[in-house]
Amino acid sequence: MHNQDKKNIENQLRLLKEKAGSHSPSISSLKSEIEGLEIKIDACFLSNPYATELFFEYLYNDLILNNRLKEVLEFYPSQNRIIGSILATTLQVSSNNVFIGNGATEIIQALIHNFTRRKILINLPTFSPYYEFVFPNVEIVYNYLDKNEDFVLDKEIYLKKVKQEKPDTVVFITPNNPDGGYIPKNDLEELLKDLKDVEQVIIDESFIHFAYENDEMNPLSYGSFVEKYPNVIIVKSFSKDFGIAGIRAGYALMAKEKVDHLLRHGYLWNVSSLAEYFFRLLADQSFLEKYEKIRVRYIKETRNFYELLKKIPEIKIYPSKANFFLIELLNSLEPDEMTFRLLLDHGIYCRSCRDKIGLKGNFIRIASRKNEENQMITSALKEVVQSRIR
Repeated sequence: MHNQDKKNIENQLRLLKEKAGSHSPSISSLKSEIEGLEIKIDACFLSNPYATELFFEYLYNDLILNNRLKEVLEFYPSQNRIIGSILATTLQVSSNNVFIGNGATEIIQALIHNFTRRKILINLPTFSPYYEFVFPNVEIVYNYLDKNEDFVLDKEIYLKKVKQEKPDTVVFITPNNPDGGYIPKNDLEELLKDLKDVEQVIIDESFIHFAYENDEMNPLSYGSFVEKYPNVIIVKSFSKDFGIAGIRAGYALMAKEKVDHLLRHGYLWNVSSLAEYFFRLLADQSFLEKYEKIRVRYIKETRNFYELLKKIPEIKIYPSKANFFLIELLNSLEPDEMTFRLLLDHGIYCRSCRDKIGLKGNFIRIASRKNEENQMITSALKEVVQSRIR
C-alpha cells in the first residue's frame, strides 16, 4: 500500500472513530466505509473465538439443517419473564430476580435511568456507558484508579469517598474494562458489607468467565450476592464469553421489586428470537459441557499471550483477569499511530485508548484471540515498536 493511500485511510479511520464516539467502529463499518482495507485479525472486539464457533455449530445443526430458522425468525419471541425463568434454572437463582436485556448496554441504561436519582460513584477508567447514560440532573463522582498500583481498587480510599459523597448508586466492573483488574469474590463481599446503605450496588461481571481464582479455573460469578444483599444488581453480557455480540443478549440479577418495575416500564418484548434461542441453548447440558472445555482452553491461551507480550520492549502490560490487555506505550509511542500501523501494515485491528477518561499516558487495548493469531499479534506489535524507536 502506498504512503498516500495509507494517509487517506488514516483520515477515514479518524472520521469513523469520531462518529463512533467513545466506542470503536465495528468491523462491518470499517469494511463498508473504507475501500481496500484488509482486516486479518480483530483484536478490538473482546470475545472467545472458540465459543463463537461452538454457538454457530449448534445454530447450524438445530436451525439450518433442521429447517427451523424460518420458524425462529417468523414468530415473536417469548416475553422477558418467560425467558428469564429459563435462564434462572441454569443459573440456579429465583426467576423473580432475573431480567433479560437486549445486550448489557440496554440493561445499564435501564438501571441508571430507572433507579439512579441523585448521585453515582464510578471507578475510572471504565466502560463509558456507566457515565454517558446518566441523566443531566444526576451528579457523577469519579474514583480514579492508580496506574502505579496496577489499577487495583484501594478499599480504604474508596469507602472514604462513599462516606463523603453519599451516592445512591455505585458501580464495580470486575474484571474491569479496559485494564482487566479483578476483585476477588471474598474481597468484594467485604466491600458489600460496608455498602449496605447505598441504594444500588451495580456489579458488572461481563468478563467473569475469563477470571479464575484457582489452578482448576473453576467458573466464577457474583450472582449469589443478590439474595444476601438486596441492594446488589449483577449485570452480565454474553457478547464477550460466547462471542455473539450480533444477537444482543445479556441479563441482570436484582431484587424482585426492581425486575417488576422494569417489566412495567417498557421491557416486555425486548430481545429477538435468535437471542431467545441462545438463552434456551444455555439449558442444554451438552452445550454447557463443551463450552466449559473451550472456556478453560481459551484462558490458558490468553495466559500464554500475556507471557509473549511481556517480552516486548518499550511497552508495559498491566495484569489482567479478562481476555484482553491494557498496554502502555513508553518513550513517546503514540496510541493512534500504533493502532494505524498495526491495522494498515499487518491487518490487526485493536483499540486506541486515547479517548478513555481516567487514563494518563499512551495506551492501547488488545484482545486475546486463538494461539496462532496471538503469535501474529505479538510479532506485529514487536515490529511496530522496534521500527518506531529506531
